[in-house]
Amino acid sequence: MKFTLRQLEVFLATAHQQNLTRAADSLAMSQSAASSALRELETQFDLQLFDRVGKRLQLNEVGQGIRPRAQALLEQAQQLELALQQHQDAGHLNVGATLSIGNYLAVEIMARYMSEQPGARVTIEVANTANIVARLLNYELDIGLIEGEVHHPDLEMLPWRDDELIMFCAPDHPLAGRPWLTDEDLLGIEWIVREQGSGTRQHFDWAMHGLLPNLQIKLELQHTEAIKRAVEAGLGVGCLSAITLVEAFRRGSLVPLAAPQRDFKRRFYFALPRQKFQGPGLARWLELCRQSA
Repeated sequence: MKFTLRQLEVFLATAHQQNLTRAADSLAMSQSAASSALRELETQFDLQLFDRVGKRLQLNEVGQGIRPRAQALLEQAQQLELALQQHQDAGHLNVGATLSIGNYLAVEIMARYMSEQPGARVTIEVANTANIVARLLNYELDIGLIEGEVHHPDLEMLPWRDDELIMFCAPDHPLAGRPWLTDEDLLGIEWIVREQGSGTRQHFDWAMHGLLPNLQIKLELQHTEAIKRAVEAGLGVGCLSAITLVEAFRRGSLVPLAAPQRDFKRRFYFALPRQKFQGPGLARWLELCRQSA
């Protein structure tokens, strides 16, 4: 074998940091040692993996093609090392979750996972779909639990569970108590919705096709709780995932609205880097997520 795992580590760290000095620091190496390892890797196979853009080292087409395979190979080697050492932290996972999922579903799943494996650690990063996808593609996360549909050749999308967006308003809103709303009603509403880039906003826009250019978007907010508080205060009508509204509907602080002519049904998805090695910890996480549905 002409290459070493250390060379792959340097290659992947440089791809992530886009800077050789920072890559060397992240691996606790000297810059000269990291530079030598990367140079040897390129020389052995007579190729160039990076283009220099100012002070940045940016993956070229060859490097982009090799990166997912190198990532998968290195992760398999790390899993083998952990198995050989019988390491207690083999179940560590970095999970990305969109806001609705992260705040209302992921914590319970994490608790079950960690109770099964006392030595395991789980890090959950909550962000919108666009940010989760970007971090998956940069191999900063092991898996994404997302609300929006994503089409990317380097991501594998697996259906998880069904969901539905629900329109809602304050109990004293003029539309409260109406059996259903017409499209004319929807055009007359002042809307408080999620920001662009979120899965909830993506599906809201899709559900409102034909009306979208004329909708009155009053506020765009990044957090579901902020939207609910604004609607409770009478600032407008919201539209969020059903899982985020159960408690508010039970209390009566918010009431649902219906528009049967609009399709608000959708799915949650697992998003995984297509070339990523899936160890036993990730497999168990997927199983627990499916059981929760």
